[in-house]
Amino acid sequence: MTAARYAIGFVLSLILSLAAYYYVVLGGSGTWFLVILGVLAVTQMIVQLIFFLHLGDEVGPRYRLMSFAFMLIILLVVVVGSLWVMVNMNYHMMDMTPTEKTDYMLIQYDKGF
Repeated sequence: MTAARYAIGFVLSLILSLAAYYYVVLGGSGTWFLVILGVLAVTQMIVQLIFFLHLGDEVGPRYRLMSFAFMLIILLVVVVGSLWVMVNMNYHMMDMTPTEKTDYMLIQYDKGF
């Protein structure tokens, strides 16, 4: 049973990897391009976790699954928070000269931010 499980995981991983590779090689751009690549990556991660790391196969309480879910939540908070900060900084400061940036930061400091 274990060999069959590893074979299924290997074939699914191979298919997902080749799909992502050919999707990038054939070209594409824009938001949908990134969304489709993200979906393929997350699907690949789930296949790896289920078939190779046996996540969810343990008997009894699912402490490993709960700790993994907590890790995913923390990871999402860190990644989304970092992207939010970078986009916000880009919006507020990218089109400014260094002098304008300094003046803007001094004005914000005087406001108490």
